[in-house]
Amino acid sequence: MSDPPLAARAPSGTHDVLWPESTRWEAVLAAFADQVERAGYGLVHTPLFEDVRVFRRGIGEGSDVVGKEMYEFEDRGGRTLALRPEGTAPLVRAYVQHRPPVPWKAWYATPAFRYERPQAGRYRQHHQVGVEALGPPDPDLDVEVVALADGFFRSVGLAGFGLRLNSMGDGACRPGYLALLGGYLAGRRDELCAEHRERLGANPLRALDCKRDACRAVTAGAPSLADHLCAPCAEHFARVQEGLDALGVPYGLDHRLVRGFDYYTRTTFEFASEALEAAQNGIGGGGRYDGLVEMLGGPPTPGIGFGIGIERLLLACDAEGVLPAAPAPPDAFVVDVTGGAAARDLTAALRRAGLSADRAYDDRSMKAQMKAADRSGARVALIVGPDEAASGTVSLRPLRGGGEQHRVPAAGVVDAVRAARRDAGAP
Repeated sequence: MSDPPLAARAPSGTHDVLWPESTRWEAVLAAFADQVERAGYGLVHTPLFEDVRVFRRGIGEGSDVVGKEMYEFEDRGGRTLALRPEGTAPLVRAYVQHRPPVPWKAWYATPAFRYERPQAGRYRQHHQVGVEALGPPDPDLDVEVVALADGFFRSVGLAGFGLRLNSMGDGACRPGYLALLGGYLAGRRDELCAEHRERLGANPLRALDCKRDACRAVTAGAPSLADHLCAPCAEHFARVQEGLDALGVPYGLDHRLVRGFDYYTRTTFEFASEALEAAQNGIGGGGRYDGLVEMLGGPPTPGIGFGIGIERLLLACDAEGVLPAAPAPPDAFVVDVTGGAAARDLTAALRRAGLSADRAYDDRSMKAQMKAADRSGARVALIVGPDEAASGTVSLRPLRGGGEQHRVPAAGVVDAVRAARRDAGAP
């Protein structure tokens, strides 16, 4: 039986990012790198797939990500592996393996894979940027991490977003709270949505994060973990709030904020766009995970980090009308009607000098090449016709901002284009 015809389309839940849209991605990555590297974070790359136990232990067997969404496969050697569904556990695994000195401050940019229903800004292969800081339990590090995310959103032009903040407690105070919450929810079990009626015994915290009206009505009166923190956790949380207040980072406290991974302790936070629909408005979040290194076989090492979805971030930018796709135009476009050799050599010389240059191909007419030059957005056209070729010159025609066409010696083209850049106010 022959294979069916190939459908030349990206797989369901994935998407192509073409130029010039990809210039926005470059701008996001550049802005993020600038923001976090000024705070001492360095770029780390980890494999796209890991031993499946990295995620089962780190994220938790009972989570939707591990139980329903993770891409698992067996390789030719019989090892069970998983495509990365999130960025934190692989970074922590790398820390456990290599043991860099602490504080270890890392950032990443990576695709992540989850088999879930595709929706606006969320794909089965989506992309994240994030940071992880391992070592200090200091709440001031929490403040730094949250402020970095807030500063990054502002650096790309976003203004309509909010920050929710909570504390998940720790091993000393959370068990008692879970018993209290479990008892409260058990008394109203029949009012919960079907999913959380079934999962109540496994993890009552998940009901707090449910977006369905039934669960939200039940949990509106649920006891708050923030009211049942042990003294060290309460002091830690108070210091985080004090620090954010001091830095002018606005936030709101939300006792429902528990996020979806089992590794979170103490500080948790989430940013949401006010310009997107409530069901799909999350643009980033994270928290502290002081036991995750131990879960993956390392020594006790506190940590905190966040992840930001690039696709969802760009939807928020669209909704606010910021960060448009605006590829930088070339400094010059070479128009050559003498066979193409002059265009080949001039574009190479300009690029070697650090300038951007483009050209037409296939020996097109002067009219067609000038149209291409104008479409390119170039500041100037460099024209080589028979007269210019015979006299060793190039005609420089300004395409933006006015000015007269004039000839320059072929040897002086680089200087002439640089002068045009300066006249246009470019660096």
